[in-house]
Amino acid sequence: MPFNLPNTLTWLRIGLIPLFVMVFYLPDGWLPRHSLNVIATALFALASVTDWLDGWLARRLNQTSAFGAFLDPVADKLMVAAALIVLVDLDRAGVAASLIIIGREIAISALREWMAKEGRSRSVAVSFIGKLKTTAQMAAILLLLYHEPIGRISAQWLGRWLLDIAAFLTLWSMFHYLFMAWRALRGQATTGADRQLTNR
Repeated sequence: MPFNLPNTLTWLRIGLIPLFVMVFYLPDGWLPRHSLNVIATALFALASVTDWLDGWLARRLNQTSAFGAFLDPVADKLMVAAALIVLVDLDRAGVAASLIIIGREIAISALREWMAKEGRSRSVAVSFIGKLKTTAQMAAILLLLYHEPIGRISAQWLGRWLLDIAAFLTLWSMFHYLFMAWRALRGQATTGADRQLTNR
């Protein structure tokens, strides 16, 4: 398990998860609700920044590793799942959209692990749809954590709207990855059958 700057930032992101969750479950009266919203949003935003920064540093400093490649997506999924569970508990996020997003993350993680064992990990590499989903999802979570109006804009309304969009993109990207995996495995099976016929 290599200890370098990118992996340290990933561990920091994991460490921030219980902090922003704990903020909403402090004893009543410790802090005003506005302060709780701001602190939780700031902690999640910091975790989100480290998500981008650790990958950039790993490439920049040539410190990529198999352990880092494993830990980074695990940290991302833990962070998103924890935030959505808290938001559902606070009645700020819809149950259906949250379940779709969390369920998809589990399913696609399993699919990528399977495809990696088959030597076809590139077939389910992150697509543009996946990146768009992640952008909508992270923006939605930040708005729902903050919860309060931003000028004349309702952060709660906009956050729920973006979360529904993220859920739709989640399903779209999941079917896209499943199709790409099916096509890659089908091609592999066809190639293997052709080789067997050629060798006869």
